[in-house]
Amino acid sequence: MTEIFVSSDNIVSPIGLTTAENFSQLKLNVSGIKLHTGSNMSEQPFQAALFDNNSFAGNDQQKKYTKFENLLIASITDALAKSSVDPADKKTVLILSSTKGNISLLETEEPSESLNKRISLNTSAQLVADHFQFANQPVIVSNACISGMLAILTGMRLIHSGQYEHAVVAGADVISKFVLSGFQSFQAVSSLPCKPFDAARDGINLGEGAGTIILTGNKAYSSGIKVAGGSVSNDANHISGPSRTGEELSLAINKTMQASAVSAKDIGFISAHGTATVFNDEMEAKAIGLSGLQHVPVNSLKGYYGHTLGAAGLIESIISIQSLKENLVLPTRGFETAGVSQPVNVCSSLYETTAKHFLKTASGFGGCNAALIFSKQ
Repeated sequence: MTEIFVSSDNIVSPIGLTTAENFSQLKLNVSGIKLHTGSNMSEQPFQAALFDNNSFAGNDQQKKYTKFENLLIASITDALAKSSVDPADKKTVLILSSTKGNISLLETEEPSESLNKRISLNTSAQLVADHFQFANQPVIVSNACISGMLAILTGMRLIHSGQYEHAVVAGADVISKFVLSGFQSFQAVSSLPCKPFDAARDGINLGEGAGTIILTGNKAYSSGIKVAGGSVSNDANHISGPSRTGEELSLAINKTMQASAVSAKDIGFISAHGTATVFNDEMEAKAIGLSGLQHVPVNSLKGYYGHTLGAAGLIESIISIQSLKENLVLPTRGFETAGVSQPVNVCSSLYETTAKHFLKTASGFGGCNAALIFSKQ
């Protein structure tokens, strides 16, 4: 089967506009999460990683692109600039992931047929594809919080099928009153900076951002990292509550290790979903133990970025790819005291590693789970 390589990548976030800028900030323990008061998003103060108000707003008089689309364009532009992959090549496909897209337009625009079309992810995807003159119709992935990872897996499968040689995989989400109030209605938003896997964890912080990974089946385009394998599963448990056993995420992890020909002892570290909600972190800890990975170092990046929804799987994969390249594993910001029932080796400080492989996991509403393994060539 064709090997899948990472050609280039990018992260656009409140702490940096390139992967290098982001990783440098994380090594300095800089977080994008801040307290926001007097916001039109919420009457109550809230913690989140947000761009400044004018960042990525409409960039021309016609405001052709929304903030969401501008984030995607900025991220894809930088990733393409560092790769020889040509978007106009018929062997290149664009895959976009998002959970909310332009849904915030419902807050500012009058209901109409044109608005219904404008908030469609299909409209945004085509605008972005046309901007870069992609030869092919874009593919859209929107499956709750595993969207970014599922988009990567979709790119892998499309290349394996022989339909394409390259896949530009990009994801983004923007936080609005609509999005924030939805999570607040679940009482899932912490009033303090989030604390993944900690005994005092009480909810998520949200975040904005975009990430792009360019995949290729041509080793000549590789940057030295390959996507070794991936898998998805579903809990079939509850629309918003994850599995209580972790068995279904463990199934995805085990199938990913099998597909990657990588065993538990080979995994250098785990980039967990780690939302800092009571049930997610507990479920992940159980799944990690069931897969025999309880001794493997684990981190969550939510304390730096918040939960970036459809971009999370991409952003966190890219940071972990950079960790492999720089032989550094990042700590879990906010973690102090273990607060899950099963033992898990949560990273609490920056440390050097000789890891050759890492595991990325994610879970989301509807019971969806995803796992990917990335490896040094």
